[in-house]
Amino acid sequence: MNPTALLIQSMPVLLTGALLTIKFALLSMVFGLAAAVVLALMGISTSRSLVVISRIYVSVMRGTPLLVQIFVIYYGLPSLGISLDPTPAGVLALSANVAAYMSESMRGAILGIAQGQWLAAYSLGLTRIQTLRFIIGPQALRLAVPSLSNSLISLIKDTSLVSVITVTELLRSAQEVIAATYQPLPLYLTAAAIYWVLCMLLEGVQRVFERRLALPTRH
Repeated sequence: MNPTALLIQSMPVLLTGALLTIKFALLSMVFGLAAAVVLALMGISTSRSLVVISRIYVSVMRGTPLLVQIFVIYYGLPSLGISLDPTPAGVLALSANVAAYMSESMRGAILGIAQGQWLAAYSLGLTRIQTLRFIIGPQALRLAVPSLSNSLISLIKDTSLVSVITVTELLRSAQEVIAATYQPLPLYLTAAAIYWVLCMLLEGVQRVFERRLALPTRH
């Protein structure tokens, strides 16, 4: 089979895998962002214990390979009586991993807000939680958008790792077609091109958000 005919025939399978890749990344981003908010708040907490717990978590998740984390969750947890199907195991691993990176971005953004704004909020009678919610949080989110967007772009590529636990995302879809056609080069190149297109689209969305959230400049 010539490469053109091969790609035309395999494209529906690859696009289906790409759609699952997007769903995987978005789900992991949502759950990871929720966990990242908690970790970031723990990291700036007045409780020393919460700060230590958050730092240990971030250190472990950033200091160990994502592939190992996937294996621990999918193959290791059953020994403790916790068995997960490939899809939830993959989402859990990706969410837990990206949460560590995003929490540092959010913590840095929060700490980047001028201390005077905290003091001004307290002088108005706002509590620490109210200050975070209404004053500091919105500004920190604006600052963190570039880093959060980069995390999502990286997450798109990291989804390829869940193919090792039989999740039929883009890479796994390409491998299944390769197993039937024995033509790896055009299919791997096509899968790489689809990943690249997805990342480019997300970069475009990122630039739009950054322009809309940018502070007005004085002339």
